Amino acid sequence: MVNLVLSALNAVTSVTKANFVRKTRRTAEVQERFLMNLLQAHQNTEFGRKYQVGEIKTVACFRERVPILPYGSYEPYLERIAQGEQNILTADPVVYLTLTSGSTGKKKMIPTTRRSQNITRQATLTSMGFLTAALHSRGQQFGKILLTNSTQQWGRTNAGIPYGPASAGVLNMDKWLYEQFFAQPYEALQVADSPARHYLALLFALQEPLMRGMLANFPMLILRTCNYLEQFAADLIRDIEKGTIADWLEVEPELRLKLERCLSANPVRANELREILQSEGKLTPYLAWSNLSFVACARGGTSDFYFQRFPTYFGNTPVFGAVFSSAEGMFSIYHELDDDSSILALESGFFEFIPQDQWQEEQPKTLLATEVRSGERYRILTTSYNGFYRYDIGDVIEVVGFYEQAPLIVFRHRQGGLISSTTEKTTEAHATQVMQAVQQEFGLLLEDFCITLSENDFPARYLVNIELANGYTLKDPQIFLEECDRKLQAANTHYEISRKDPIPPPRLRILAPGSFTILRQRQIERGVPDSQLKFPHISEDRNFLAELEIEQEVRLPEDRDSG
Repeated sequence: MVNLVLSALNAVTSVTKANFVRKTRRTAEVQERFLMNLLQAHQNTEFGRKYQVGEIKTVACFRERVPILPYGSYEPYLERIAQGEQNILTADPVVYLTLTSGSTGKKKMIPTTRRSQNITRQATLTSMGFLTAALHSRGQQFGKILLTNSTQQWGRTNAGIPYGPASAGVLNMDKWLYEQFFAQPYEALQVADSPARHYLALLFALQEPLMRGMLANFPMLILRTCNYLEQFAADLIRDIEKGTIADWLEVEPELRLKLERCLSANPVRANELREILQSEGKLTPYLAWSNLSFVACARGGTSDFYFQRFPTYFGNTPVFGAVFSSAEGMFSIYHELDDDSSILALESGFFEFIPQDQWQEEQPKTLLATEVRSGERYRILTTSYNGFYRYDIGDVIEVVGFYEQAPLIVFRHRQGGLISSTTEKTTEAHATQVMQAVQQEFGLLLEDFCITLSENDFPARYLVNIELANGYTLKDPQIFLEECDRKLQAANTHYEISRKDPIPPPRLRILAPGSFTILRQRQIERGVPDSQLKFPHISEDRNFLAELEIEQEVRLPEDRDSG
C-alpha cells in the first residue's frame, strides 16, 4: 500500500514540477497575476483598506502606494490577530502562528492561513518533483526519509490559535502527506525529549529497507543525527534485535506504548548492523543504509563549512537543498543535486529585489524578478498570503543566472550578519570562506567556529574561536592563525586596509571539546526549538561564548601586548 501511495505522489510531483517549469517561461506575467489576485483577496482587510489595495491595478502603483515596513509596524496587527480578531492582515482565518527561532534576535510572530499553507505544500511538491527527476537521471529513486523535527506546538493564544515553530505547524497541518515519506511512525516525532526523539527515529529508520534519504533544516542538524547514530549504535542494535525501546529513554508513557506496538524483533537486521559496527568500528548513514540516495538540507551561506564533514558520514551521496524558506515565506525551489542555486518560487510570493546601492535607503528603489542581473547581490522583499507586504526578510541573495525567465538565486548571508572593529564589515560569507580554505589547507576538521571581537582592546581585535572535531589536533596553531588572518585580508579588502592600522592582530582561541554542544543547550534553554538551531559564525555579542573553557590562546609574533 505504501509503495502505491509513494508511486501516486511521485506522479503528482512530476506534474506539479512540469507546470512550474512552464510558468518560468512567463515570469513577469505569473508574478503580476499572483500580486493582483492577492490584493483583490485582501482588499477588505484592515491593512488592505488602509492602503486601498483594491484600487491597485498595476505593479508600479503597488510599489508607489504600499511602503516597505519593518516588522515592528506589523506587531500591533499581530497582537490583535493573536486575540482572535479577524480580517486584519489576511482575509482567510489565521490557523497557526509561527514563532521564529529567535536565534539571531527577538522572536517574531508570523500568521499562517490554509491558503498560505497550500502554497507552501505546492512548492514542496514541486521541489520533490525536481528531486525525483534528478535522482532518476542518476539511476536512483526517491523513497522513505528520516526526519527528526519535533511536531510539538508550544501552546495556544487566548483565542485558541495554536503557535510554535514553523516545522511543527507544517508537519501538523500536512500530517497525512508527510507521514507517507517517514521512515519512522509519526508518533516518534511527538516525543518531547530531543535525544529520545532522535533515537526513536533512528531505531525505526534502521529497520526500513526502503530508506532513501535524510532531511533536516540545516546541515549542522544532519551532523547531529549522525553523531547520535554513532553514540547510540550498540543500544540501537540491541533494541532492533529484541524489538524493544531502551528503558533509559525519556519517552512519554502513552507514546512509548504506541511505538512499542509498531516494533517487532529483527535479529537478522541487527546482526547485519552489528557486523558493520565490529568491522568498521563505527556506524554511519552510508554504512547503515546501502540504498541511501540523498541528503536534504539548507544550502548556501555557511552550509559549505558543514558539508566538508559530510563525506565521512555519507561518502558521495548528493545533497539537495529542497526549498529556500523561512517563517516569513517560501522564496525559491531547488532544481538540481549538489547545487546551491534555486529557482525563484514564482507563485509563493510576489518578490522585489533591493540593489546594494539602495540598502541604506528607508524606502529603496526595487527591481522586479525580470530586472535583476546575474552576478549582483540583493536584499529580497516578499508579499505573500500570510499578510506581509513588501517585507524585507533580512536575507542577502546573489543572482547567479536564470532558469528560463526566472532568476536563479543563492543565499549568501543575513543582512546585518557582520562584525566591525572599525568600519570593515566582515560578513559570515567572508568568515566561512576563510575557514573552509584553512581546513583544507591543514587537513583539519572543525566541530564549529565563531569569530568574535575582544572586550578590552580599542579598536577591538578579532578572536578566532574554534573547536576541533573529535580525533583532530592542530600541530602549528600560530601558522594556522597567520593563514586565517592572511585569507581574511584577501577575502575582505576593507579588513586588509584596517588591519594595517588600526585593528590589532587577531588571536586564536582553541575551545575545549563539547563547547558548541554547550552553546546548543543554551539556545534550547532560551526557547529555540532544536530543529531551528543555527550558530552565527561571526558575532559582536561579547557574551555569546562566555564561560566556555579555552584550552589554548595563540598570538601572532607581532602581538606584543602582554594583556
